[in-house]
Amino acid sequence: MRLVIISGLSGSGKSIALNTLEDTGFYCIDNLPVGLLSALGHHVTERPTGASHQYAVGIDARNGPEDLSRFPEILRDITERGIHCEILALDAEHDTLLKRFNETRRRHPLSGPDIPLSEAIERERVLLDPILERADLIIDTTRTTVHELRDLVHKRLVREAYALSLLFESFGYKHGTPPDADYVFDARCLPNPHWQPELRSLTGLDAPVGEYLAAQEKVERYYRQVQDFLDEWIPHFERENRSYLTVAIGCTGGQHRSVYLANRLAEHFRARRANVAVRHRELT
Repeated sequence: MRLVIISGLSGSGKSIALNTLEDTGFYCIDNLPVGLLSALGHHVTERPTGASHQYAVGIDARNGPEDLSRFPEILRDITERGIHCEILALDAEHDTLLKRFNETRRRHPLSGPDIPLSEAIERERVLLDPILERADLIIDTTRTTVHELRDLVHKRLVREAYALSLLFESFGYKHGTPPDADYVFDARCLPNPHWQPELRSLTGLDAPVGEYLAAQEKVERYYRQVQDFLDEWIPHFERENRSYLTVAIGCTGGQHRSVYLANRLAEHFRARRANVAVRHRELT
């Protein structure tokens, strides 16, 4: 049995993630009280062979502080029943959440006459900490559209329960580092196609950029060393039963070097394992 717990801040995309899993065959329950998690664990382990073996539940701050504080104990009880449990946490920058609520005119579940929206968001983050600090996978949706979030959830969670999901993500440092990365490699020291007039308007997905970078000895050495490092250490993560690993490669603008390297690394690992995805943050 596999159980995915989806939590995170209001407005970060929890409903979208849950609906995506439901569309792929998960049995989904939204806004489940934390106190009923143990009962759900008992129920799914008692179901007959052939019944649904993948479940997803949404848990948010509408649970009381006392119930949320019991989450670690309840999680331990579920895993002891032999259920493979994964926690997906969705997050976004504070200003982005403010903007989303203002645009949709939805009410934050913790806001009220004496609690402004900004304070409600911060209170929610504190309340959900017992869940979020145990997250196996964090997805920051600050710069993610609805369609991109659905695609990310599908690529990372729709898989065999015990297979490691590996994501290579390119990004630009001038837009900030991805907060959900496990490894971050800085490619700004490499030759930059941006300074080649004929390549400036292209990206690392275009053949001329790839040919230019592949011809640079420094780029090739960098790629081989990162590849060798990951070849060595990814199996160690798998032996520790990790479900997710995100490798981020950054350059200045996230257009050329990081895109090229992320694609090459994804190709290398796709030839050796399943559940390998690539995302180019600044190209979306």
